[in-house]
Amino acid sequence: MKLKHLLILPALAIALAAGLHAQEPATAAPAAAPEAAPAPQFTDAQVFEMLGWYVASNMPVNELEPSPELVEAMIKGTRSGFEGKPAPYDQEKIQADMQRVIMTRQMAYQAKAKAKADETAAKFFGDLKAKAGVVALPSGVMYEVVKPGEGAYPTATDTVKINYAGTLVDGTEFDSSYKRGEPAEFSLAGVIPGMAEGLQKINKGGKIKIYIPSELGYGERPPPSIPPYAILVFEVELLEITPPQAPEPAAAVPAAPAAQ
Repeated sequence: MKLKHLLILPALAIALAAGLHAQEPATAAPAAAPEAAPAPQFTDAQVFEMLGWYVASNMPVNELEPSPELVEAMIKGTRSGFEGKPAPYDQEKIQADMQRVIMTRQMAYQAKAKAKADETAAKFFGDLKAKAGVVALPSGVMYEVVKPGEGAYPTATDTVKINYAGTLVDGTEFDSSYKRGEPAEFSLAGVIPGMAEGLQKINKGGKIKIYIPSELGYGERPPPSIPPYAILVFEVELLEITPPQAPEPAAAVPAAPAAQ
């Protein structure tokens, strides 16, 4: 089980850096008059409550689906750690049971999430297949050409330059080159399979909408901005196609001199 990076760490690092900076010795140059600090908006208790939320939200604790009693047990253990008390149980002896409980609960959570996602995908792609202009590929990827391009189509080994917006089926945008203000450039060999397959169905200057099932996207372990088992929808403008460079010819090896 991989834990997500805790957002608390950057926040604490920033706070620590600010504290250390404040303790630096003054230089000989006259210091400018400090600006008045803004009035605090939150109490210390609210800040610590937010720290607790960061920890719980950025570790996959929700995947364990703890009951209220188990949440209280976890809070009890956290409180003991804050108070400097020793571990409540022998860490070596409890290790096997910790692994059992975590693995069992996480697998049950993922099975339910996958079943729900499969149900959603069946309806979504079933409805989409009936839509005029939508093409269904054998892999499960579907697409529709918004604006035809001209000339050659990219191949699986080409590099492409595109503008795109990526959304979930509910319209939530998770990525956009438009918002970054510059196109993206990458090899089709290095992107998720659904994107690589879909982009080979449009030529230069064209615009395409690609619908990608989760198994050809990010599956159960996506980036933080995308839920597990999510269907991905990309609207893409193909700006340029660059074929792979031909390998440099090998230098000729001089023949060995004939034996005398």
